[in-house]
Amino acid sequence: MEPANLFTVLRRYWRLLAACTAAALVVGYLLTPAGDAVDNGKWQCKVAITPVAGAADTVRADQVLSYAQGSAVTTAAAQKLHLTDVAALTARRTVAAESTQMLLFTTTGPTQQSCADLAAALSEATITGYAQESRKSADESIKRLRTQADAQQAQLDDLQKSFSRANASDQAKLQPQLSTATAALTKTLGAIADLQNYSQTDAIQQWGSIDTKELGGSLLTSPTRGVRLALAVVLGLALGVVAALMLSRMDTRLRTRDGVEEAFNLPVVGEIPVLSRRLRRLREPLVTARPADPATEAFRSLRSTLLLTGPEALSAQFGQGGLDQDERRVRRAVEPAPVVLVMSGRSGDGRTTTVANLAAALGETGRQVLVLDCDFRQPELNAHFGLDEGPGMAELLSGEQPASLVELIRPTRVPNVALIAGGHATAYPAALVLRAAEVLALARRHADVVLIDSSPLLNANDAYDLVRHADAVLVTVMAGNVRPEEADRVSELLARTGVPVAGVALLGAEVATGRRNRSPRLRPGRPGGRAPLGPAPERAELPRPAAAGPQRPEPRRAEPGRAEHQRAADTRRREPVYGEGGRGEDADRRDRAASWGRRPAELPPEEPVETTLQLRLGEER
Repeated sequence: MEPANLFTVLRRYWRLLAACTAAALVVGYLLTPAGDAVDNGKWQCKVAITPVAGAADTVRADQVLSYAQGSAVTTAAAQKLHLTDVAALTARRTVAAESTQMLLFTTTGPTQQSCADLAAALSEATITGYAQESRKSADESIKRLRTQADAQQAQLDDLQKSFSRANASDQAKLQPQLSTATAALTKTLGAIADLQNYSQTDAIQQWGSIDTKELGGSLLTSPTRGVRLALAVVLGLALGVVAALMLSRMDTRLRTRDGVEEAFNLPVVGEIPVLSRRLRRLREPLVTARPADPATEAFRSLRSTLLLTGPEALSAQFGQGGLDQDERRVRRAVEPAPVVLVMSGRSGDGRTTTVANLAAALGETGRQVLVLDCDFRQPELNAHFGLDEGPGMAELLSGEQPASLVELIRPTRVPNVALIAGGHATAYPAALVLRAAEVLALARRHADVVLIDSSPLLNANDAYDLVRHADAVLVTVMAGNVRPEEADRVSELLARTGVPVAGVALLGAEVATGRRNRSPRLRPGRPGGRAPLGPAPERAELPRPAAAGPQRPEPRRAEPGRAEHQRAADTRRREPVYGEGGRGEDADRRDRAASWGRRPAELPPEEPVETTLQLRLGEER
């Protein structure tokens, strides 16, 4: 993985990194001593204890080990070192029997000197204390043996008196008893002498010198809590990085331009960066609220791509001088406005946000845009334009209320943009689109561009029923919201409709890094280009002027149309309110741009219909 991709993954899973770091801090805080506690494991000292010469038969290793493990030795060592924490000293020393004739003390300490002092103090306390205990025990044994010797001496004296008064035959009988009593007394006196000698000398001694070596520190034995917590942060981050990389490998959701193009088999015509929460809460399209924001420029780039490569009517020179409202109506009667359906595979793909901002961006070019909210399950376009809820497409399509399309068009604060809200759907949403063809035919004559917001294609059938009434389809994808199998399903459904697809708008896009597949992506309709997802409907021939030049084509029945416009001006009918006009795109580009195979334009009827279809909103002429 390249470094740039690695940083992208870490930025995506920053919450996981923060959680792992916090968990490591908590564990490190709980498992390490408080404050500036010293490290008791940096140095280790060992000292051996053996019986003195000649006392090996009288010294028992188990007795010495039991005494050395007792609290008396640790207390004596603490007093010698002038320490009060006996429990801490107990934790720093261990004692074990290496053999039947040797004990081994092991001590740890923060410094070599403190470790050696503790070993020496324990050794001295053990030798001195055991000698005192041995002397005390020997004195008690001597006292007991002396009592026994006194009794044996009295018995021997009695035997000797009897032996001296007896005759020769009796003396022969008393002689064995006299010898036994004498031997017993001698043995007791010898034992007393041995104990006296034993009590006057130490029973055990230190063997050799103190063995000292340095130990390494660890996370739990570092000098200060600050150092330990710093190490915990490093370990937590390392664990978080490993977890993030594993999750990234298992996550197959589409996040980059390359992945989206490969999954949908469509070009990405716009990449919108991630919007902050504050920008997503705006009750106004970002294009008008933040004109200089990078995301606004991305929406403008998406608009330019649609104008350059979209239907011919999209790139027409509306709003660039020479066209008043009457001429617009005449032009729309001859060449109705194109319908662009914005759809997505799943909810949360930024479809409504794209519709609102794309409408505002098209309005900047002077085109009058009519936005239709056909998402009857979650209509939200009115909130994006800062409008309250009200009747809209649901009432118009269901026919429950006697409302006409003109009455439901609501002007917005965005120049050149009007809206028909979603309304309040009472019927099943899928049944509302049955009259969509009739309504869209009327809507085409009231704007230069018609944008439709629909329900998610994989969650509802509404969008699939609306596709056949559109001239072009724009698919929106939120990075990290769609999986490859879902994208493949969307591509398959669109291929069956035969409606040209402009491409994919990727929202929340991540910067693609590494080597890309640079195979050419040619537009449909160009020589050698890739075929569209389905067979494009045949294009109807529109009337063209005889001479080439900037002159505009004259529609059929131009005279009746102009007479009708004159009558409309005389009767002071209301005109549509879209805001101030602006500059349009260069009309010459439409001859060079590839066509999407726009659906046949509806020809005007024999009798002019402008008097019944004009908008009733806005300023009176």
